[in-house]
Amino acid sequence: MKQTPPTGPFRRLFPSLVLLLFCGALIFAFFFFSSSPASAALFATLTPTQENPWAFVSVSKPTYTPAPLSTSIPTIIPPTVTEVPGVMEMQVLSDTAAQAAIQNPAGYSGGKYILVDISEQHMYVYQGDTMLYSFVASTGINNATRAGTFAVQSKIPNAYGSTWNIWMPNWLGIYWSGGLENGIHALPILPNGATLWEGYLGRPVSYGCVVLGTYESSLLYDWAEIGTTVEIRW
Repeated sequence: MKQTPPTGPFRRLFPSLVLLLFCGALIFAFFFFSSSPASAALFATLTPTQENPWAFVSVSKPTYTPAPLSTSIPTIIPPTVTEVPGVMEMQVLSDTAAQAAIQNPAGYSGGKYILVDISEQHMYVYQGDTMLYSFVASTGINNATRAGTFAVQSKIPNAYGSTWNIWMPNWLGIYWSGGLENGIHALPILPNGATLWEGYLGRPVSYGCVVLGTYESSLLYDWAEIGTTVEIRW
């Protein structure tokens, strides 16, 4: 049976209806595709993303523990010199009156008297019955200073001890011990100019002599005379 094509106004509108239906189908297909998960994944891969070059991080604050301060006090060790046999290089005055006073110190009539107390590490200086000076002193280590009654037998402004290579200002010799003369003098001076035993007066430190401070020894040196009695006792 052969179909007869439409005629009249419907025939004129038919192409427009077909085009309208085709466009509607395209719009529906596009809307359906854009809302589906597959299209979201596709567009996500095509959309460029901006890289974030920085980010907030939590960094702990560094801690610092200060080192404990040292409160220890260094121990001061006095310089030492090894005693060896030798000869004290100094001038010994040969005075007849002085030698007589040495032999009989009590016969000295000058009224001057020096007392050294080993147990107190102290010196007392008398003019007659009056005490003129009271000095802190140091005697010999290991009881090297001899006790007894003596007299000043030599006066040297600055005696040199070759045994120990030291200078002994304001030297007052009082007795001989073998080939060495022991006496009263200021703190010794070392070859480099340092003062030996400085800060240690008042305790036994010497090799047999009686040691005074520099100023005190100068007072005694100017006051004492050859023959002045020197008593050393415990």
